[in-house]
Amino acid sequence: MSIDLKPSQALGLWHAATLAQLELVGPDLTMRQLVILLHIYLKPPPHTVRGLAARLDVTKPVITRALDTMGNMGLVRRVRDERDRRNVIIKRTVEGALFVEKIGDLIIKEAAKLPRDGVTG
Repeated sequence: MSIDLKPSQALGLWHAATLAQLELVGPDLTMRQLVILLHIYLKPPPHTVRGLAARLDVTKPVITRALDTMGNMGLVRRVRDERDRRNVIIKRTVEGALFVEKIGDLIIKEAAKLPRDGVTG
């Protein structure tokens, strides 16, 4: 099943889902923090500060600040790579997995409200 959306409909879905996330899910993340969190939970590990910085084309301190915030929220945790102590590996947490899953559920809920004439296949 695919959904054909106009840009305004896609933005409306994004708006509704992010608004619901702020109201219902909990922590208020910046766009950068959310992108980092989704990358950690949707892409196969391992994830490192260096790797995230390269992938997102930002500096390591930018990633570190975002991880500090998300770590304080319990969404991720960091550990030193035992094979190479210079690397910091980012680990998923149960709380983080539940947070990401709730966002996915909200998007599904909001998408279900879309007019059915936008659905094909």
